[in-house]
This record gives sequence, C-alpha cells and structure tokens, in this order.
Amino acid sequence: MSIMAAATTAHAASGDDILGVWNNEEQDAKIEIFKCNGKYCGKIVFAKEPNYPADSKEGVPGTPRLDGNNPDKAKKSRPIIGLQIVNDFILDEKGVWKGGSVYDPKNGRTYRGKITLVSPNKLNLRGFVGIPLFGRTTTWTR
Repeated sequence: MSIMAAATTAHAASGDDILGVWNNEEQDAKIEIFKCNGKYCGKIVFAKEPNYPADSKEGVPGTPRLDGNNPDKAKKSRPIIGLQIVNDFILDEKGVWKGGSVYDPKNGRTYRGKITLVSPNKLNLRGFVGIPLFGRTTTWTR
C-alpha cells in the first residue's frame, strides 16, 4: 500500500477542498482527509486486504493487518484500518497544503509532505526528505 509515485498541474484550491475520502494511486486503500485541531490529517478507512491472507508470513492469517513495518516497536501492533498517515497540513496562500507529514505503512517511513489539489477529484501528495526536490509524488482520486 505505497502512497508515493507522479506529478501534475495544480488547481486553485481553498479551505476544506481536500476533505473527504480519497483512493490511493494503487486503488488498494481509501484515506479519509479530515480536520484535526485546525489542520488537515488523514487516516486509512478501507484496505483491499484488511486481514492477513491464509499464506501470510507477516501475521496470523485472517486477523487484521498491523503496522508491522513501523520502526517504533510500540506502534507495530496498530491496525492498518484507522491508522492516521497524513498529519498536520496547513493551507498556504498559494493553495498548497504544507507543513505536514506523511507516513507510509508499506515501508514504515515518515516523510515531510505537501498536497496540491489538481482538480476537485484529484490531488497530488508529495512526500520528501529534506527538500521537495528529493521526493516522490502520488496521485489520489475521489
């Protein structure tokens, strides 16, 4: 369930335009963007495979998938469904949500991020380390 991958042109955005449920680029998860303490956050509300499959070596078959790739041992037991992966974004004057972070449960890494609304039903989420130039972008759709 990777959250990273390609860029496109920006759409003029305002306020709560990103609120709602978005499909990740791979179409194997849905993420709900919501307000949290005046900022924008997102959690996984659907996964194509919410439970470990019968042949799983990662977890007990038939039980909910967990955040097993998290480097923090105390967080490895968190279920993927309900996991907050988008944190603390703020809309700037240019219509870009910045200042937040994005957690990728597939690799257990957290990235700085920015969100650009391409159209009412498409957004680009860019995760990066250091500066935005060194990162990757994924496109989410409603």
